[in-house]
Amino acid sequence: MWKLVFIFFFILVMIAYLVPKRLSRIELYTTSLFALLFGINVDLIFVFKYHLYGYFGEGFQWLGFVGEFLYFIPVSILFLNYYPFKGTNQQKLLYILAWTAGSSITEFIVERTHFFNYTGWKLWYSIFLYPIVFLILVAHLRMVRRIIKLDR
Repeated sequence: MWKLVFIFFFILVMIAYLVPKRLSRIELYTTSLFALLFGINVDLIFVFKYHLYGYFGEGFQWLGFVGEFLYFIPVSILFLNYYPFKGTNQQKLLYILAWTAGSSITEFIVERTHFFNYTGWKLWYSIFLYPIVFLILVAHLRMVRRIIKLDR
């Protein structure tokens, strides 16, 4: 079943590659790299320090590591590409809540495939953490944009 997860991840990668981009190449690069490093570091702490979940089994798993690349990068691109920067606070909130719902549903389904397994983690933890993660991605992109503006 976990092979379906990789098919889903590849579809996400293709969608992220093919959609019209609203972000510059440097914004795409820096936010993708940040999202990947942020996600891997959070997983290192939650997996190895607190043993809250794991990918496929205990310890480091190459397929889980590859899966992080195939998930964190396209999700960050798609989320930030369509984020309503000029929208109202209500639009921004609804956008983040929609992505939180979609991410939570995805996590629920992926966990059922045993791509990763909860050992102490609960789905509702993610439901509360996803909005924070998405706000961190937005804050990072804003910082990148300020740096780019200063360098001009």
